[in-house]
Amino acid sequence: MNLAMTERPLLLYVADPMCSWCWGFAPVLESLRTAFPDLPHQLVLGGLAADSDAPMEPSMSAFVQHAWREVHERTGAAFNFDFWQECQPRRSTWPACRAVILARRQELGGAMFRAIQEAYYLHARNPSDDSTLADLAAQLGLARGPFLDQLHAAATQQELDTDFELRRRLGANSFPSLGLLQNGQPSLLHSGWCDAATAQALVAGALRE
Repeated sequence: MNLAMTERPLLLYVADPMCSWCWGFAPVLESLRTAFPDLPHQLVLGGLAADSDAPMEPSMSAFVQHAWREVHERTGAAFNFDFWQECQPRRSTWPACRAVILARRQELGGAMFRAIQEAYYLHARNPSDDSTLADLAAQLGLARGPFLDQLHAAATQQELDTDFELRRRLGANSFPSLGLLQNGQPSLLHSGWCDAATAQALVAGALRE
């Protein structure tokens, strides 16, 4: 993702498909697309948690479920808590991020991001599992076999690391975060959830500078 040569301002959205606050931020992001239809945007994958096959610790499970409830109360986003009985949760979001990377190569990154969110939060499916990600890829028209072959490939992780480097340049240490790239330089606008009016005002102010 070479952004250095971008001449027009570019909105940077730093997010992880398995971040519940990013799920709650989805309507705000859509409002930005509507309010600034000529402003291109780029998803920058955050990478909440590295690859792991270990079951989620009970304390972490309780923490995440509490976050789901808080996001629902603050944003109205829906959550299917059957996930915690029907799946074996793991603290592992990098596979989901790499799935978005693979879809992004086919101009389907946004669609994959949304499909992962809906599978996780609405349909109680586990995006830490390769099989879930492959099913979602197939639904988007991506060949299942090549997708699985590339999901854990070094080249795919390198592309994800490029997103991580941009996230660090922005100083985006929490998700969701908004940034703006102008004249090859990224600047952080906001970290954490905010409402649509606040997000629109931040972007408008940055564009005027």
